[in-house]
Amino acid sequence: MDINPNIFRAYDIRGIFPQDINEETAFFIGQAFAEFLKKNKKSKELKVAISRDCRISSPILFRGLSKGILSLGVNIMNIGLATTAMLYFIVAHYKLDGGIEITASHNSAQYNGFKIVRETSFPVGKDNGLKEIKNLARKFQKEGLTNINKKIGRILKKDISSDYIRFNLRGVDLRKIKPLSLVVDTANGVSGIIVQKILAKTRLMKNYLFLKLDGSFPNHPPDPTIEENLRFLKKEVIRKKADLGTAFDGDGDRIIFVDETGKMISPDIIFALVIDQILRTNPGEKILYTISSSNIVRETIRKSGGIPVLSKVGYTFIKERMRKENIIFAGESSSHYYPRTHYFSEAPFFVLFKILKIISKSDKSISELIKPYKKYSNSREINFRIKEKYFSQKKKKIIARLEQKYRKGEILKLDGLRVDFPDWWFLLRSSNTEPLLRLIVEAKTAELMREKKKELVAVISQ
Repeated sequence: MDINPNIFRAYDIRGIFPQDINEETAFFIGQAFAEFLKKNKKSKELKVAISRDCRISSPILFRGLSKGILSLGVNIMNIGLATTAMLYFIVAHYKLDGGIEITASHNSAQYNGFKIVRETSFPVGKDNGLKEIKNLARKFQKEGLTNINKKIGRILKKDISSDYIRFNLRGVDLRKIKPLSLVVDTANGVSGIIVQKILAKTRLMKNYLFLKLDGSFPNHPPDPTIEENLRFLKKEVIRKKADLGTAFDGDGDRIIFVDETGKMISPDIIFALVIDQILRTNPGEKILYTISSSNIVRETIRKSGGIPVLSKVGYTFIKERMRKENIIFAGESSSHYYPRTHYFSEAPFFVLFKILKIISKSDKSISELIKPYKKYSNSREINFRIKEKYFSQKKKKIIARLEQKYRKGEILKLDGLRVDFPDWWFLLRSSNTEPLLRLIVEAKTAELMREKKKELVAVISQ
């Protein structure tokens, strides 16, 4: 079976198992990754970390991937089951030459794939290596399964959980976090291996949902940004009269929050709340936000004495910009957060402890604390699925139609099409992982937001 070129996305590799990604595909991608590193590193002996989420197909892909890497003489640190955030940490912390997390992130159980980083956990995307890896993998496939039984490299298994816990608790004064009641939903995902261990160090009253690892995700899909997937968490927060609820995605690099009344808190509002806290002790620092962020984010950065930096959506673009400009913190509407202190990588526990500290310092509930930030009505992402073979053509037509209709607004084409008006704005951009167009509408009032959303959906659906 020829490798499907469409599994190579903007910043990762992702497809359906086994028709798009299987053990053989993983072998050639492993060889390609090893060859890519060898071409770009002067060191004679290379070492990479490989980890996986708890999907049923992940051990099979690990077998193929590791054989491919070892066959070209690259050594492997096998860290086993781990979140993507843990992989990023270990590659940077141990100064490894690269790493791969076997995961399809928040996608449903039939998907799987690879997130790839170089040294310092610098992400490999389509513009800085993923195209080369694709071409190398297809080249190796044409040449056949060479060296499949040769293990020139060495493999070492390592448990990195204690190092990861210690790192995440560094600088956190646990005495200042009150014994708040917290409900945590890990969606049967791989975060279940680490969240209990970290929170055991606190005085929190902890309640867990779906902690047991199960790669079929039997209780709900592992995407906490879809509100329907939070229904169990919301009910449990209300039932337990908890102070806060939190949910992780399938590979543990995103975190979502629910207030004490069972309402989901917008990731942009969480971002703004943490920005305000960071800039109080770091005035004048740069904060990166994306084109899909609510206006409250940019306003909070400026009000709190920071310098706003605008970026495209996607972690490869964000991390590259953060490194170039030494940016202290970044966040996305998709609930990824990137502190400089964590090697410019996703750090869900950094954000969790910041929020817990904010609540602990106040005599207010989280719903009261976020009230000043709820200035706008935001639709959150509305997805439009398009058949993959027609996607590019249809996207161009829709964007041209929207640009013509809303030409009187302030147009920005950094990533898709964003058009701003004095009292509302919208963004239409394509997903980097699926054949989807994503629409966001935000306005100063809920009525205006609903009106404009209806209007835009009609234009897009023509």
